[in-house]
Amino acid sequence: MQQPSRPPRRRGRRPGLTVGRVFGVPLHLDASMLLLTLVVTVAYAVLARRQLDLGPVAGYLVGVGFVVSLLGSVLLHELGHALTARRYGIGVRGITLELLGGYTEMDRDAPTPRVDLLVSLAGPAVSALLGAAAVAVTLALPDGTLADQLAFQLAASNVVVAIFNSLPGLPLDGGRALRAAVWALTGDRHRGTEVAGWVGRMVALGTLALVVLLTLRRALPPVLLPLMLLVAFTLWRGAGQSIRLARISRRLPLIDLARLARPVLPVPSGTPLAEAERRRAEGPAPDAALTIVDSAGRPVALVDPARADAVPPERRPWLAVDAVSRGLDTVPTLPAGADGERVMQTVQTHPGAQYVVTAGEDVVGVLHIADLAQLLEPKRKMNT
Repeated sequence: MQQPSRPPRRRGRRPGLTVGRVFGVPLHLDASMLLLTLVVTVAYAVLARRQLDLGPVAGYLVGVGFVVSLLGSVLLHELGHALTARRYGIGVRGITLELLGGYTEMDRDAPTPRVDLLVSLAGPAVSALLGAAAVAVTLALPDGTLADQLAFQLAASNVVVAIFNSLPGLPLDGGRALRAAVWALTGDRHRGTEVAGWVGRMVALGTLALVVLLTLRRALPPVLLPLMLLVAFTLWRGAGQSIRLARISRRLPLIDLARLARPVLPVPSGTPLAEAERRRAEGPAPDAALTIVDSAGRPVALVDPARADAVPPERRPWLAVDAVSRGLDTVPTLPAGADGERVMQTVQTHPGAQYVVTAGEDVVGVLHIADLAQLLEPKRKMNT
């Protein structure tokens, strides 16, 4: 059975192997597609051999053909999202086909609830049209033939995907539609995301219950059980991530680098680590970031706290700060006036533990990712 396609998203991910472009949109294949191909090929080969009296080789060839048809259906589903997004001025970075269907990566979120709704429902609409076309073909073909079986399975899978993806819970397309509706009613996108996320968790639990019921009644082929359990788990995790993202996004306006970034304490190159730490402890800012300056007083490197902490205390008087530092040119930078969204974009694009905060050419502070995490998720921080 074709797995539900997941909604368009912006999160940076490794796209997998690039295989070309479709309507100018880069198309990627994730390595997990190999597992999907294997599972569906085996499952459909067994079905085809039983219903059409085929030999082993013919059965597996039919299974491979069915997989290719499913991938085409998933691709068209994702193109529905991608082309609709592009129609409303949202850039599309690419489409990735993977184990549980596919996802479309966009360069920004929808600007209005209406656009969010249209982009979200475009994928299920394509699947519904494909399902309707396959139903018509099935009715026109003679019963018991290979073509009839393929058309029937494509019809069933696309109709199921259209219906399942329309369920009102994130990370499904219907969840994005629900978010758009709540956003339109309340004017609060984050509230819409939270509501759709909690509904998504209920959908995940319902999916799990359905899988258990079908298994007990032996209506679900054993080979598909792990995949269906993975679908339920992925829905639960995706819903939880959506709720978390909404809570984080709501706190983005609290990001003020002038207050959040730690001050810098310059020390000359060659200073023993113990001496640098002593100066910091006795200074006005015990949490200051240690920066290394050259003979002209220009900052050239930043001490890495994790590497410094790993040095045994008895070695610190004999180890220069240079040995536990990183060149400033290797540390991501943020302008002092950057807002919360700009900060998060930089963190997502350039993951790291520290970020240099600059005002013009001057280094005015260092943002620690742990400080940012504590600001955005205070309860999560306290529980860890």
